[in-house]
Amino acid sequence: MSRFRPIAAAAALCAGALGFVPAQAAELPPIACSPQALAKIDGSTAADARKAMTAAGYTQIADLKKGCDNYWHARAMKNGRPTGVLLAPDGQVRPEGLE
Repeated sequence: MSRFRPIAAAAALCAGALGFVPAQAAELPPIACSPQALAKIDGSTAADARKAMTAAGYTQIADLKKGCDNYWHARAMKNGRPTGVLLAPDGQVRPEGLE
C-alpha cells in the first residue's frame, strides 16, 4: 500500500492545482487602444452598424464589436451561410473571414 501513496499524493496535488486556474483563462483580454486611436474614435453606434449590415443583406447579426480603428465586426448569416461581416468607417459593409 505504501507504494501507491506517492501516486495518490501526486494525483491529489494535480487535481488541487487545477482548481487554481482562473475560470476566464481561455478568454483574451480586451484590446487596448492607443491614445492616437482614441483621438479618432467616431460616434457610430452598434445600432448604426446593425442597421447598415441588415441593409446589406446580413441576418442574425451577433457578437457586434467596434475596434479601435472604428471598424465594426460581427458574425452573421448571408444567403443561408455563416460569415463574418464588417462595417468600415466610410460606410462600406463587406464580408470578413471567420477563423
